[in-house]
Amino acid sequence: MNTFVSTRPGSKDISWCPGCGNFAIRNVLMEVLADLELDPVDVALISGIGQAAKMPHYIQANGFHTLHGRAIPIATGVKSANPSLTVIAEGGDGDMYAEGGNHFLHGLRRNADITLLVHNNQVYGLTKGQASPTTMIGMKTPAQPEGVFEEPLNPLALAIASNASFVARAYSGQADKTKEILRQAILHRGFSFVDIFQPCVSFNKINTYDWYEKNTYWLKDHDQGNREAALQKALEAFPFPLGIFYQHQKKTFEENIVAYRDDQTPLSQRRVNVEALHKYL
Repeated sequence: MNTFVSTRPGSKDISWCPGCGNFAIRNVLMEVLADLELDPVDVALISGIGQAAKMPHYIQANGFHTLHGRAIPIATGVKSANPSLTVIAEGGDGDMYAEGGNHFLHGLRRNADITLLVHNNQVYGLTKGQASPTTMIGMKTPAQPEGVFEEPLNPLALAIASNASFVARAYSGQADKTKEILRQAILHRGFSFVDIFQPCVSFNKINTYDWYEKNTYWLKDHDQGNREAALQKALEAFPFPLGIFYQHQKKTFEENIVAYRDDQTPLSQRRVNVEALHKYL
């Protein structure tokens, strides 16, 4: 039995639409966590707002459902306070790239040892299908009836340009390969960013399962340590490459925190010196 299958009240009544790509991502994530033999008590899943961000309700682990776009700073704080935890931040393309765009940018720079999973269905699913930062030009939505004209955000190119330590893209319709990418992302020491294509079967009738099958391909013989080659691949479109684009090692955010230079005791386990605090104040 997978110990990450949620037993919380109401967890069996998942609110995602039948056929939603979120189901596959949830299943793959639970399988990876179980295969890594992690204990649910040692995993923290942090999300913002949106359909994808409901994930903490549907997985048996520590969960924190925070404000729209704020999963990354909360996840960074959780990891800083208790570095022994496996910390995963996740949400949709609107949640992470629009409301959370500023935190995404600085999360890439800080390199906290967390994993960021972005469910990219190229629309806002929770609020009925208006354009997100990754919606393709020309797509008509309830909020853009004449068609989207803004340039889509390229999160992978942004991450590689920011020298993120792990950058990948997966597709929920191909579970085995997505599972391996998530496994490597969680094991990577540093900020691991995975953009995951997943269809919104209710509000995006363009980027369907069939569309992704025809417009994506998996990287082969790609040098994951070559930043320039990774950026070149990230700029490709129609078809879009899938796989691990770029990874390297550098000091994590937690390793740079002054509080851990002389004492490795997690902040969550330290006692406050009230007398010293009063003197400081």
